[in-house]
Amino acid sequence: MPEEPSLVLDVQTLRIVRAIADTGSITCAAGTLGFSQPAISQHLRRLESRLGVAIVERVGRGIRLTEAGRVLARHAPAVTLAVDAAAEELAQLRGLRTGVVRLVAFPSASPVVVPRLIAALAASHPGLSLTYLEAEPPEAVEAVREDRADIALTFSYPGDRDDPHRSSARGLSVRSAGRDDLMLVLPAGHAAVRDVGELSDETWIAGCPRCRGHLLELCGRAGFTPRIGYETDNYVAVEGLVAQGIGVATLPRMALESFPLLPGIVTAPLPPAEARRLHVVTAQGAERVPSLAAALDALQQVLASAASPERQRAAN
Repeated sequence: MPEEPSLVLDVQTLRIVRAIADTGSITCAAGTLGFSQPAISQHLRRLESRLGVAIVERVGRGIRLTEAGRVLARHAPAVTLAVDAAAEELAQLRGLRTGVVRLVAFPSASPVVVPRLIAALAASHPGLSLTYLEAEPPEAVEAVREDRADIALTFSYPGDRDDPHRSSARGLSVRSAGRDDLMLVLPAGHAAVRDVGELSDETWIAGCPRCRGHLLELCGRAGFTPRIGYETDNYVAVEGLVAQGIGVATLPRMALESFPLLPGIVTAPLPPAEARRLHVVTAQGAERVPSLAAALDALQQVLASAASPERQRAAN
């Protein structure tokens, strides 16, 4: 009788299949994992022989995962996270303090949050390494889901119709991480504003797609449709346009704190209900991995410090 296929799997196999799914080729997967291309190919041949099914198939000059390969790739993140958690707990028992944490966050967090987080981890856990990728919330959530990042710092606006923390984050852990106040940005000398409705006749400068969507919601609640004359997701450009009296805008406080305020503008806070909400997205159970638990704790402390009144820029 023919020998029955063995369905016994190992973590290394899952890492290899996941790397092929992420990079799209055996060669790139080998480079990512630090192996030679022949070694990966040989491992796949042994795996396919053992399982009795094909894991990869050729498409033109390239390869892609078969349905069986996609099954392995889909389950790989949960399995490897559990194994990493166990390994790190054992390392902690032996007195080791090592690990790599992969962070992805939105652009205005880059100059405000990320440097403080790196410094905080270096002081409290010098054996930990932090890698960083900049991405908007939808892409950041996807990076965690595809195991290209461990922690995603994201945001959402009130009334956001494309909230990345609904269906796209299903099955992931989403923690509330505070708020980032929204500020009006006006030319110096502009009359004091008590309500957004007083700016219905102004030309507006819109930002990123998510910020533009919230601007429309904000002005709609005030009873008007903003006349958007300019659009840019460059915060410095927004300030420059406002400083020249070309228009008015809204910017998150974190964006304003990411560089010195340009001359010729003043800011005023909008009600807290208009603030964007910050979120931390991870795989389920990420806090069981000691390095991730340390990074999550440090991130929460950095965010709390960034939001404290003494660090916030006083409104002009």
